[in-house]
Amino acid sequence: MGNEAIALGALRAGVTLAAGYPGTPSSEILETLAREKPAGVYVEWSVNEKSALEVGAGAAIAGARALVTMKQVGLNVASDPLMSLNYLGVTGGLVVAVADDPGPISSQTEQDTRHFGLFAGLPVFDPASPEEAYLMVADALACSEKIGRPVILRPTTRVCHSYATVTLLDSLPRPQPRGFRKDGGRWVIFPRLAYANHLKINQSQAALADDFSSYPANRLSGRGRLGLAAGGVSWSYLSEALKDLKTDCRLLKVATLPFPARLGLDFLQGLEAVLVLEELDPVIERELIYLCGRHNLKVEIRGRLSHDRPGAGENTPAGVRESVRAFLGEPPIMARPLTDPPLLPARPPVLCPGCPHRASFLAVKEAARGRKAVFSGDIGCYTLGNAPPLDMVDTCLCMGAGLTMAQGLHRVEPDALNFAFIGDSTFFHTGLPGLINAVHNQAEIIVAVLDNSTTAMTGGQPHPGVGRAITGETRPKVDIFQLISALGPADLQRVSAFDFEAARTAVVRAMAGRGVRVILFEGECVSLARTSGPVCAVEGEQCLGCGLCAEKTGCPALSFNGELAAIDQSACTGCGLCRFFCPAGAITGGGHHD
Repeated sequence: MGNEAIALGALRAGVTLAAGYPGTPSSEILETLAREKPAGVYVEWSVNEKSALEVGAGAAIAGARALVTMKQVGLNVASDPLMSLNYLGVTGGLVVAVADDPGPISSQTEQDTRHFGLFAGLPVFDPASPEEAYLMVADALACSEKIGRPVILRPTTRVCHSYATVTLLDSLPRPQPRGFRKDGGRWVIFPRLAYANHLKINQSQAALADDFSSYPANRLSGRGRLGLAAGGVSWSYLSEALKDLKTDCRLLKVATLPFPARLGLDFLQGLEAVLVLEELDPVIERELIYLCGRHNLKVEIRGRLSHDRPGAGENTPAGVRESVRAFLGEPPIMARPLTDPPLLPARPPVLCPGCPHRASFLAVKEAARGRKAVFSGDIGCYTLGNAPPLDMVDTCLCMGAGLTMAQGLHRVEPDALNFAFIGDSTFFHTGLPGLINAVHNQAEIIVAVLDNSTTAMTGGQPHPGVGRAITGETRPKVDIFQLISALGPADLQRVSAFDFEAARTAVVRAMAGRGVRVILFEGECVSLARTSGPVCAVEGEQCLGCGLCAEKTGCPALSFNGELAAIDQSACTGCGLCRFFCPAGAITGGGHHD
């Protein structure tokens, strides 16, 4: 896997510290490092991306080679230290691996991290394949040490999660960290230092642009009056598309920022038109347009800005192939069969059978029925609570925002009940400041902390409330209940998510109170314990055929054929939630409430 290649490339290059926060499509980088790490290498899941980058910065200032991992929206959280660290600098090598998610497949945005590199004045390495990503980590670390600043490695989803045969090379000599050396105001980011270093950053970027024109991953090939330029995984797609074409054309592969202007100018000489293929934004396209304008070259640059390529979404091999054929004047290849395939049923993502979040949502929904209420959600599995029949997520912005958006909603509509749902991992990530803000400013909100003992959405990684490190070692467990209690909310309750009556009673109590009221719903994720007791079954002779069990819960293990309900025994986990919605008591089994 591309992410495994990045991790192994980091170990080959002598990384001694790695930190990050899980987020698809980046998570497997750190997991591979934890699995493969030799003695003397430290790996951690940090509480959030900002913390991870600051841990990495400390190691790099002490002269070590460090790797920090996250996805593109995680870079937003880490942007504060990243912008300042570029001014402050490092003595070791620091690579920030930011996995972009074109599509987006599992993200809130389609951010292009290359813009962050341009904005912050940071070099960006953009691998086109797992093989190239493996080698590029060492190049990025060497670049960081040379310029004394962080460097971004920007793989996209299809590089992170594609597979390839990668030849593992011998380890490079591991530099010995020299340790932190006090140096007057060198490591204190005062305005005067920032001004002076900003000038140095600009000079360094200009020098790098020239150096990168000779970097082997940036290359010029072919001949002709038409040109094709590509970067990242789009270069791999372009290479496949050209295998069946006989047309001569000039090719430019761009793997780094700042843009290799000298190489780009050589590419443009004598061309009539260029098609640019890249994910996500027209970064290469704009650089080529700029070169044409600066050097008065009459070359037509086509791509996303000219609408020759879609303005959003990830590139695909078929899409790139057809765009290239059209640009080169070749007939399209029929991409569809002669007869249309049958339409597949829509399969939206749903909460798993036995998910404790479903039980928590239903307890709130039943207790708040008939009341004017707004349900603010957050990032995690529980975001799926927005789908019918739950309909329990009215807002979802970013990590931790449910808590604070609920406070703003309350200020505008004080007569409404404002609920904020947040998961355990997200609570540690960015939930605490929002809860402190609510208590301090005396907000009228009800906070539902959904503790399923894992970071479920991204693959079940541990967090501070689990008491286990990424390496499996025992760590001090941070008790969420005690932590919230120390903040002084008006009311705090702890309840099992699967004890429906107790959970509903807790919600009713919270609704009757004032101030910040917190309910900690506890229930282990079904991925940790596949079955929670005897599975449930429907007694056919007692079933009324009302369908309320399936209608209310939306559990994938339940079905209703219009006459009788049925439970898929292979899917049921025995949570017993459906029993609370059966008026005839026709559902038996389930281990939580016997």
